[in-house]
Amino acid sequence: MNPEISFFWIAVGCYGVSAFSYIIGLMARKEALLNLGMALSAIGLICHTATVAIRWIAGGVLPFIEISESLSSGVLIAVFIFLIIQFSSGRLKATGVLVMPVCFILLGWAGSLIKDIGGTLPPSLQSQWLWVHIIGASTGFSGVLTAAALGLLFLLKERNSGGVYDKIPDLESLDDLGYRFISGGFIMLGVMLVSGSFWSNQVKGSYWNWDPVEVWSLITWLTYGIYLHLRITFGWRHRRMAIYALGALGIMIISYWGIPFVKENFHTGFRIEHK
Repeated sequence: MNPEISFFWIAVGCYGVSAFSYIIGLMARKEALLNLGMALSAIGLICHTATVAIRWIAGGVLPFIEISESLSSGVLIAVFIFLIIQFSSGRLKATGVLVMPVCFILLGWAGSLIKDIGGTLPPSLQSQWLWVHIIGASTGFSGVLTAAALGLLFLLKERNSGGVYDKIPDLESLDDLGYRFISGGFIMLGVMLVSGSFWSNQVKGSYWNWDPVEVWSLITWLTYGIYLHLRITFGWRHRRMAIYALGALGIMIISYWGIPFVKENFHTGFRIEHK
């Protein structure tokens, strides 16, 4: 079997079992299962990284262009940042209860869309702004995904105590951390929008084309801007903002991958010549 495909499905399997471990671990209040989930997510990340590296080396093309590659790269960055958070603060390991199921589903979806390795990168994609655009989008997604996971933990900790729940930060800390991650995600999504505009100008001669993905990306950015406005100006906190963060994540996923998948547009209009 192709090594790229082998590593890819090993990564999917590891993420899937990791997600299951986090969910059952939180339900059973067993920290050992959370630790197993973290170990499996790390193994999955290694295999996932190998998949991206093999594709990049074999094709000589940025492995972030096709919809499956965009899904894969977004998940890769999300799991990487998730693990950094785990190793920096053991008290946040339970965020895997949302992060890993989302990453598992998205990577599994990417697996159903994998195409042959690209052989030629169109001149329109050979831009420094593309790198900034990808980094802004991926890190922005990671930030708001983490914030949504913190929101879920907030809602769960409100109703539960004992076992692993006693090791999760208090409600005030979870609320503050969610705000910080959304603030960071909001900034990076702004970087994504600005760099995307410059990239569009290089390719099409205009900064904004009302492309469906552009419009939905703006809607997502404004959605998180409203979150910040509600918190800073009106003092919304705690449960309401936890629910908001979870709902906003759905809009983010639709914008990031749903619209490019169902509608032909500027972002899906590029065609890489395949070997």
